[in-house]
Amino acid sequence: MKIYDANKIIPGLLILVGLFTFPFLYNIGGAAPAPKPELPKEQKTCVQSLAFMKAGHMQLLNDWRDQVVRQANRVYVGLDGKEFNPSLQNTCMECHTSKVKFCDQCHNYAGVTPYCWDCHIAPKENQ
Repeated sequence: MKIYDANKIIPGLLILVGLFTFPFLYNIGGAAPAPKPELPKEQKTCVQSLAFMKAGHMQLLNDWRDQVVRQANRVYVGLDGKEFNPSLQNTCMECHTSKVKFCDQCHNYAGVTPYCWDCHIAPKENQ
């Protein structure tokens, strides 16, 4: 079996592979460092662990919304058995007072636009 025009096919395949892999190879090691959001000095216990909140805070907020709005359940029991009011504005924003310095940093880094502030009033930033 003979390959016809091998002198054209092989360079063409190499160019195709090069064009396909260029964006991946170009961006190796070029990721920006993850932001470190500002927390208040008097850190209180959060409703869940730090690892859980980094990965699953949106799921927690969605669960809270469903519990409060659809099931009228206004009590959330945290890690240490402490009860919390499942509320973005009245519980979360009590400690995380700056939307710009806390929420927006990570959301901009991840390239997501959450819809929290479509319904909730964004906290006023302290000057």
